[in-house]
Amino acid sequence: MIDASEFIFAVRLMNNPDGTSTFENGKIPVLKPMNTTAFWISNKTEEWEKADHPAPRRQYVVTLKGKVRFKVSDGSTFLIEPGFILLAEDVEGEGHSWEIEEGEKWERLYIPIAENAESFFIPDLK
Repeated sequence: MIDASEFIFAVRLMNNPDGTSTFENGKIPVLKPMNTTAFWISNKTEEWEKADHPAPRRQYVVTLKGKVRFKVSDGSTFLIEPGFILLAEDVEGEGHSWEIEEGEKWERLYIPIAENAESFFIPDLK
C-alpha cells in the first residue's frame, strides 16, 4: 500500500485534442528531483491573466497564500489553496481563467519545467 504522506495533492490543467482545456486531480511524489532551471514569486495579477488564456509554459504553480478558483473550457471549476500544486500544461488553445476566491492577493511560486522533462504527475484513478 502506498503511503499518502509520500505525495502532495496536485491538479493538472491540460489540453483536449480539440484545443479546449480540462483538468484532472492527482498527486506528485515528494523528494523527487525535478528538472527545472529557475523559479520566481508573484503576488500581482496582469490584465491578460484575468481572461481565458493558455499557460505560457509547462510549469508548476505553488500557492503560498490565497485561494483561487480555476475554470476550464466546459465551465468546470476547481479550487487551489496553499499546500496544493497546480501543474499547468494547457499551453495551447482556449486555456483557462481564474479568480481569487479568498484573500486579497494570490501569492504564488512559478517553477517552469525544463523542455521535454517529466512532470511526475500521477492522475487519480477514475
